[in-house]
Amino acid sequence: MKARLISVGERMPAWVADGVAEYRKRLSRDLPLELVEIELGNRGKGRDPARAIADEGAAVLAALPKDAHVVALDGRGKPWTSEQLAQQLDAWRMHGRDLALLIGGPDGHAADVLARANQAWSLGPLTLPHMLVRLVVVEQLYRAVSISAGHPYHRA
Repeated sequence: MKARLISVGERMPAWVADGVAEYRKRLSRDLPLELVEIELGNRGKGRDPARAIADEGAAVLAALPKDAHVVALDGRGKPWTSEQLAQQLDAWRMHGRDLALLIGGPDGHAADVLARANQAWSLGPLTLPHMLVRLVVVEQLYRAVSISAGHPYHRA
């Protein structure tokens, strides 16, 4: 199984990019992870935010791997502990499909993106900057892989 993290937003600051790169390297053998960055829709004075969300949604859907299991990061989704995420990862592997994790823009996901998602995952009640969400997601994927492998990285 391969994973693709599709994220709407601007370029990551160096400290986030470095962290994401480190966890991608650690995941490379067990869960190869590709990062796809989607450009923000046009926002600002006199612009329709709904149009920006729709444009982002269309780009996200276009970036999905064929037949992927899609998990949207969404505040209304189900929060998982690290152990539950490891169980989810094991179940996703059993399906034999690639995995796509979606991080929306500042206004969230377009309705058609949420409709396409097989699951919605919440990182909890906190509002996090989208750049930080990327880092948290890749670290938690690494932790889930480590838990499944019985590796001592995770010490609950």
